[in-house]
Amino acid sequence: MFTKRTIMATMTGLVTLASTLMAQAPQQRPLSPAERQDLLYMREEEKLARDVYLAMLERWEVRIFENISQSEQRHMDALGGLIERYGLTDPVTDITPGVFTNPDLAALYDELVARGSASLAEALQVGAFIEDLDIVDLREAMLRSRHTDITQAYDDLESGSCNHLRAFVRQITNLGGTYTPEFLTLAEYEAILNGTEAGSGQRKANAERAACDGACRRQLCGQGRGCARKARK
Repeated sequence: MFTKRTIMATMTGLVTLASTLMAQAPQQRPLSPAERQDLLYMREEEKLARDVYLAMLERWEVRIFENISQSEQRHMDALGGLIERYGLTDPVTDITPGVFTNPDLAALYDELVARGSASLAEALQVGAFIEDLDIVDLREAMLRSRHTDITQAYDDLESGSCNHLRAFVRQITNLGGTYTPEFLTLAEYEAILNGTEAGSGQRKANAERAACDGACRRQLCGQGRGCARKARK
C-alpha cells in the first residue's frame, strides 16, 4: 500500500535522479561572439542571394534563377534552424525581398539588382559574383566555428555554392563571356570549376590562410563580417 511518506520518498528519489542525469549530460557550449556574428551575418547573406535571384527571375524569366533561388531558401532555412537552436535573435524579421537588418547587405542588394537588370549577361555575372563572395565568407566562418553542427552546415552550404558557381559560369560561357573571380583565388576558382575543390578538412586550412590575408581581416576576422566584400573596395 502506498502511503504519503512512500510517495514523497519516491518523488524525491526521481527528482534526485533527474538532477543527477542533467548534471552528467553534456552541456552545449555557448557560441563565441564571432560564431554568433557569423551565423547572423550568413543568414542574411543567404537571403541576399535568394532575393537577388528572385529579382533576376522576375526580370529575365530564366530557369537558373528559379532553381538557385529555391536552393538559397533552403540555405536560409538551415541557418534559421541553427539560430533558433542557439537562442539567437533572427536578423530576418521581414522576408520581403530587399529588406535587411544589415545596411551593407541592403546596399549591396540594390547595387546587384541594378547591375543585373541591365542585361541577362550581367545578371549571370551577378550570380557568379554572389556565389564567389558566399564561398569565401562561408570558408572564413567555418574557420571560426567551434561547433560541429554549425561547421557542417557551412560545409554543406559551401558545397551548394560551388555547384551554383559552376552553373552560373556555364551559362556565362554559353553566352560567350567569362567570369573573373573577385574573392576566390584563381587556383581556388579553377579547382571549383574542375570539381576538385578540397574536402571540408582542407577547406578549413584554406579558410585559415584566407582569413589572415589582407589588412581588412582583423585577427581571424573576429571583429568584422564580410571581409571579402571589404577587400573588394
